[in-house]
Amino acid sequence: MEIVTLIEQLLYQVSTALYLPVIGGCALLVAYVPLQLGITLFDAWQRRRGHLPEVESFKLRLGQLRHRLKGYPRRLEIEVERLLQAEELELSRRLDRIRFVIKVGPALGLMGTLIPMGISLAALAEGNIPKMAGSMVTAFTATVAGLGAGVLAYLLALSRERWVRADVREMAHAAELTLAESGQALPHHLQTEADDAIAAAA
Repeated sequence: MEIVTLIEQLLYQVSTALYLPVIGGCALLVAYVPLQLGITLFDAWQRRRGHLPEVESFKLRLGQLRHRLKGYPRRLEIEVERLLQAEELELSRRLDRIRFVIKVGPALGLMGTLIPMGISLAALAEGNIPKMAGSMVTAFTATVAGLGAGVLAYLLALSRERWVRADVREMAHAAELTLAESGQALPHHLQTEADDAIAAAA
């Protein structure tokens, strides 16, 4: 029984030590998600104006690559593949900035609920009603914050994934035109990967 009691005390101390980091993480998510919302709204405004910074930057680098490797069609094909894959990876990384909130938000919310509830029960056992009430308020607030951040992040990720797929298709099309003009053809497997990789990473 002493071993069981020691294990229980150890687990309680660990969970109590995680209280501030978890609550702090929930607070950071509450500030981070509105920031991502603002970035998404700005991107939507740019797209309505027909301005696609990532695609335009890719086409510019594609033109520079074509000029630099003029007369080397095979090397151009390899470098175009490499450039397209690098852009695809970068776009996927940008999606990860909001994707992680979808899973981390609810997890932190759950932890932010269970930890204060344990503290609340301990306070109840001691007869400290005000402390118990404060811990319960914190528990329910953390739940709402975590779930709210996760839901909003999910909605933002849906829009961004759709935009990324469209951008990758435009980049693949531009790469195909560049190779076609130099007498090469974009490998079929690369076109398939460029169209599907973003969805597969979700």
